[in-house]
Amino acid sequence: MSGSGGTDYTTDEADGPGWDLSLEDDSGAVLKAVSRQLKLWREAACLKQVEFGAAIGYGEEMVSAVERGRRIPKPEYLDRADEVLGADGKISAMKKDVEEARYPKKVRDLAKLEAEAVELGAYGNHNMHGLLQTEEYARGLFDVRRPALSSDNLDRYVSARMARQEIFDRTPLTTLTFVQEEVTLRRPIGGRMVLRRQLENLLRVGQLRHVEIQVMPTDREDHAGMGGELQLLKLRDGSAVGHSEAQLTSRLVSNPKEVQVLELRYGIIRAQALSPRESMAFIEKVLGET
Repeated sequence: MSGSGGTDYTTDEADGPGWDLSLEDDSGAVLKAVSRQLKLWREAACLKQVEFGAAIGYGEEMVSAVERGRRIPKPEYLDRADEVLGADGKISAMKKDVEEARYPKKVRDLAKLEAEAVELGAYGNHNMHGLLQTEEYARGLFDVRRPALSSDNLDRYVSARMARQEIFDRTPLTTLTFVQEEVTLRRPIGGRMVLRRQLENLLRVGQLRHVEIQVMPTDREDHAGMGGELQLLKLRDGSAVGHSEAQLTSRLVSNPKEVQVLELRYGIIRAQALSPRESMAFIEKVLGET
C-alpha cells in the first residue's frame, strides 16, 4: 500500500470484466516450473505424450498444453501423473502451489483481504458484484470483454471468481452487504436464461442470515454513488480498507481519511436504496418480467 493511501493496480475492473489475469507475476514462474517437472518425469519414464495421456485419462493435446505452460493442471491431473509415473507423492505435493498460482497475485491479494474480513460491503453500478455472480453469468461477462480473452484465460478468470465465493460459507460468518443498481438486474449478460438464474441466485443468497442485498432504483434523484463502484472491508484487527474502480485501474485504499470518505458514501448509498425486504420483492418482480 502506498503512502498516499492506496495502491494502483493496472487491471480491468475487479468485478466487471475482471482483473488482468496475465501470468506476469510470481504465479507464472511457479506454473512454468511445474510444467518442466511434469515433462522431465514423463521423459524419465520413457513415455510419449500420447502414451502418458492415455495412462492418466487425458488427451495428447492436453498433455502438450500443460507441459508448454498453456494449461494449468487440475489436482486430479497431478494425482494421476504421480501414480502413473511412480513419483511417490512428489508430483501430488505440487497441488498446493498450483492451486495458489492458478489465480494471479492481484486476485490472491484481494481474496486474502476478504478472508480477513469480518464485514464486507459493496456497491455495484454496472454488473453484479463478483461475489454474487453465478458461474454462467461470470462466464458471459468475461466473454464480452474487449479485447477478447483466450479460452484458457477465460476459464482462469471464472475459476478465480468462483473461488472467492467461499466467503459465504466461512466460519465465523462474515457480514456481507451489497447494493446493486437496478440496471444490473435487467442487463441480460449471457442471455435471458442466464439472467433469470442470476436473479434466482440473488434471491437465494439474500435469504442467508449474514447477507443483505439492496437495490438502488434508477429513479432515485439523490444518489451518493455517482463516483462509481466501491467496496469496504473491515478486518479482524479492527482496521478497514477500501477498494474503488475506474477504467483500467483498481485502487486499494488504506489511508484512514480516504476510507472514512468511502464509509460515509456507502452508508448514504444504503440509506438511499430500497431496504433488504423491499429489494427481495423488487428482484422477484424483475424475475417475473424477465
